[in-house]
Amino acid sequence: MAEWDVVVVGAGNAALCAALAARESGASVLVLERAPEDEGGGNTRFTAGAIRTVYNGVDDLRALMPDLTDEEVSITDFGTYTSDQFFDDMFRVTQFRTNPDMAEALVTRSYDTLMWMRGKGIRFQPIWGRQAFKVDGRFKFWGGLTVESWGGGPGLVEGLWTAARREGIEVRFSARVLELIYDDVAVTGVRVKTPTGVETVRAKAVVLAAGGFQANPEWRTRYLGAGWELAKVRGSRFNTGDGIRMALAIGAAPYGNWSGCHAVGWDYNAPEFGDLTVGDNFQKHSYPFGIMINADGRRFVDEGADFRNYTYAKYGRVILNQPNQFAWQVFDQKVTHLLRDEYRIRRVTKVTADTLEDLVTKLEGVNPQAALAELKAWNGAVMADVPFNPNVKDGRGTRGLGVPKSNWANTLDTPPYEAYQVTCGVTFTFGGLRIDGSGQVLDVDLAPIPGLYAAGELVGGLFYFNYPGGTGLCAGAVFGKIAGTGAGEAATGRAAQAAR
Repeated sequence: MAEWDVVVVGAGNAALCAALAARESGASVLVLERAPEDEGGGNTRFTAGAIRTVYNGVDDLRALMPDLTDEEVSITDFGTYTSDQFFDDMFRVTQFRTNPDMAEALVTRSYDTLMWMRGKGIRFQPIWGRQAFKVDGRFKFWGGLTVESWGGGPGLVEGLWTAARREGIEVRFSARVLELIYDDVAVTGVRVKTPTGVETVRAKAVVLAAGGFQANPEWRTRYLGAGWELAKVRGSRFNTGDGIRMALAIGAAPYGNWSGCHAVGWDYNAPEFGDLTVGDNFQKHSYPFGIMINADGRRFVDEGADFRNYTYAKYGRVILNQPNQFAWQVFDQKVTHLLRDEYRIRRVTKVTADTLEDLVTKLEGVNPQAALAELKAWNGAVMADVPFNPNVKDGRGTRGLGVPKSNWANTLDTPPYEAYQVTCGVTFTFGGLRIDGSGQVLDVDLAPIPGLYAAGELVGGLFYFNYPGGTGLCAGAVFGKIAGTGAGEAATGRAAQAAR
């Protein structure tokens, strides 16, 4: 029977940060990944790699990204993203429901955790193409999101796997953990199913970092509500809630926004689960520069309410609630140069037309007469006297519409017109397990469960209703490092030694 100091369940960003932190404590570490290697890495593998972090100026960014050149710095306004700004975003988008202790850990440890990752060989770069537009010869970053991992999500996963192996951490794929071994006092290991059978792996501590339950349609319908079985899954097909289930089975406390999730506009004809050959490019996030209409031919949401970083994770739910669970995003040639790269992939549901009359007949599933009337009403409502500026909330809105648009409103009058059909793509679920400040899982009496830690998407309490873009990878790293350190110190006795 195998024995380890720490077993980590999962092999994405949170899991590998936990493994690396536990190894720093002197622990022997085994990582068990349910997926085969070519699909491993959880949702991290499917992301674009954006990571929200505090920085107080360009010097902080240059320390994190030493590849930045003087020329790049000279033509860029990186601005700042202070702790106060991060706190404000977290409290605002979660309607002040985020756990304040968790939010404090996330914000205050964000930059130091990324620097720690850099020390492990992880590289970062500015998000030039998606978070900054060039205006008057100068790039300006917006929405508090400036940093991404080199090579996106796949690059981050490969970097973390490389770091783990370099530091003597064993990673096993096609190893599905079935249950925790629990003696009514402490967790002492796991039972794991591999291609050769089921075996018991003993451990002094276990870290659960196996993702949420978004790939489980039965759980989605049970907890998110009716209709959620119809959503697409943006990422891994293996995130079915196993880590949450096995912890609840031994009395762990459920916590957080169990009826909430991160859900976005996603290509209508995307597959049931994420496709690594496409990655996150089925998303369609340039809606602030156009309009969205539903099957009834009506607009249904303020596309310019805020920067897309603060609305995209909740608008998927809004789209799912439309008739037949879809919408069409409509743009004209004045803004198509601003569309993100995901609009230019081969596998995209797109129509074009030279007139609005022709366009509405091509919008499959839409009432064409109602849609044409809506587009004409839109054109008459745009505040064309206000300058358009994609880098700021420009106040270029509408007048007299039942559903207003607050910023970036443009008339649809420059053909050819382009329209893209989207549905709801669920990224991860917000409900999960309750942890303390060391990442230890709490039971239903809110007492720590000895030997059990958790991090990543299966931890509840951080996100409610909505989500600031790029916070997921940051939270996975921060809480992964916290949980790994807690598990490693408990397993090696360092915590007890420190207490003495």
